[in-house]
Amino acid sequence: MAGEEQHDGAGDHEHNDSPHPAKDRQHRAKPVTGGAALTVPPEAPLVKVKGSGLSGPFIRRPVMTVLLTLSVIVAGIATYGKLAVNDLPAVDYPVIQVTCSYPGANPTTMANNIATPLEKQFLQIPGLDIITSTSTQGNTSFTLQFVLSKSIIDAATDVQAAIQRATGKLPLDLPSPPTFTKTNPNDQAIYLVGLLSDTLTDGDLYKYASTAVAKRIAILPGVSQVNIYGVQAAIRIKADPAGLASRGLTMDDLAGAIKAGTVYSGAGQFDGAHRTFVLLPNGQIDQAEGYRNLIVARNRDGSPVYLRDVAEVR
Repeated sequence: MAGEEQHDGAGDHEHNDSPHPAKDRQHRAKPVTGGAALTVPPEAPLVKVKGSGLSGPFIRRPVMTVLLTLSVIVAGIATYGKLAVNDLPAVDYPVIQVTCSYPGANPTTMANNIATPLEKQFLQIPGLDIITSTSTQGNTSFTLQFVLSKSIIDAATDVQAAIQRATGKLPLDLPSPPTFTKTNPNDQAIYLVGLLSDTLTDGDLYKYASTAVAKRIAILPGVSQVNIYGVQAAIRIKADPAGLASRGLTMDDLAGAIKAGTVYSGAGQFDGAHRTFVLLPNGQIDQAEGYRNLIVARNRDGSPVYLRDVAEVR
């Protein structure tokens, strides 16, 4: 017994002298049964994160990536309220408007004889994005919209060349060749004014709007352009086909006589000893009565045929 006590005491002494008494007690408290040995798995090796391309630096440096993202977000929030916003930004849109007039032609004639030849030439222009055409009574208009990368100057040059190529396919009696202008969606009307009168005629009202109202609006600060729409004062001549046929006249004879009777040209000059006088006859007729007395032709007996005999002038 004594030997056993000494042995136990010696074991206690050795246990107390161990540098890790807690681990020893824990080892003895959990004996391994069945004769199997307790093994500790080795720690997994650290794998270095690699990235390729643009994402490589951000994958290897996550802290830097987070800070950079937060900086971008904070900068965006701080500058959001300072962004300049405009519904119609000042962009030089390459848009060209083409118009052509053919008095007396109906919309079908305008579409077949005017719009179609021009449209075929316009479609050959490089950089053309959208083309729209409208044919009405005696008038055809095109809106040509080009890509933003095309200069408005180059677009105008191409449109002019296309019009020249189509001139030979247009009617020979076209009063004037098609014209084009540069347009900008920013130049839209922002204020409309309507004029009404119970005493003035439509022509007088148009004259008052152009001479009095438009000029005053044009001098206001910030006003770039003033457009006037309405009925201008005009003298209307309605031909009588039966009256023309009875006298052996045609519409071309009537039109030629009206044009020749209202020509404006110089009549020469008087040369004096000390001064010269230039003759400027006024061949323009601005009243309906003057057109009524215009001589269109003469009968076989030499008597004049007045315009009032073959047409209604008002």
